[in-house]
Amino acid sequence: MEEELIIDVTGLSKSFAGKPAVNGISLQVKKGDIFGFLGPNGAGKTTSIRMLCGLLTPDAAEGTCLGFNVLTQSYEIKKQVGYMTQAFSLYKDLSIYENLDFVARLYEIDNRRERVLQSIEELGLVDRQKQLAGELSGGWKQRLALSAALIHDPKLLLLDEPTAGVDPKARREFWAHIQKLSQKGITTLVSTHYMDEAERCSKLAYIFNGQIVAKGSADEIVVGSGLFTWVVTGSGDLADLAERLQSEVGIEQVARFGGRLHVSSKDKEALLRGVKKYQVAPWSWHEIVPDLEDVFISLCSSDKDFEEQP
Repeated sequence: MEEELIIDVTGLSKSFAGKPAVNGISLQVKKGDIFGFLGPNGAGKTTSIRMLCGLLTPDAAEGTCLGFNVLTQSYEIKKQVGYMTQAFSLYKDLSIYENLDFVARLYEIDNRRERVLQSIEELGLVDRQKQLAGELSGGWKQRLALSAALIHDPKLLLLDEPTAGVDPKARREFWAHIQKLSQKGITTLVSTHYMDEAERCSKLAYIFNGQIVAKGSADEIVVGSGLFTWVVTGSGDLADLAERLQSEVGIEQVARFGGRLHVSSKDKEALLRGVKKYQVAPWSWHEIVPDLEDVFISLCSSDKDFEEQP
């Protein structure tokens, strides 16, 4: 039996002042998927999400979101989508309860009071329901924003860097909730810069300059990158070693992770020639399978002159 596609679009495009922000993206997301968007700032992630939830009309596109035409049926899409913006967008001078009640009114939810109280309880906000939203910490604001996005029981969640600025514990609790929603058949499309979050997604798409340049599971993207990586540790001056390695022909990137370096290239033989004279004491070298962050840095490496788009 063929799995249901919640998002099935091709040629999704949008320009601002003549500059392409999204350029011909094709995207297929299955029911229950947690689909991750990766890419540098200005790559087109937010613009794509806004078009898919009906807030922006594409310049061009073919296909559907939740079974509705992405060009002509944005109103129907909006009613069944929960959208959580990167910046906190609820009313800071209203309480948690008042904010959720307001959102419930907008969606004309039946038994509004019961649904608001249920939503507050589900996300552990009962003891804080009278607190003003503006007084909440980043983690609690995140919970409130997610609660508001879910209050009308959407079939699709669109989350734009939802855990930016929150602590690791809040991030972990947030993702545990998203995974529970996935098990219930709710589909999530989420943009993130955190590699540990990306690895929690069932599928990923890397967007650069308004186009998808890599797509698949985390493992598929790593294998498809063609990247070879060595990890370097030792008691010497790591910063000096990194600087010297970056000047070597055949080495495409050097990234520091605490007390170790990842040294990478897509040309294995050139990489070996580049690192050979440094493979001496006090340094210890081991070839490793590159991780998603190595690949992300590699894909970002040509982004130096990229002009940020909306």
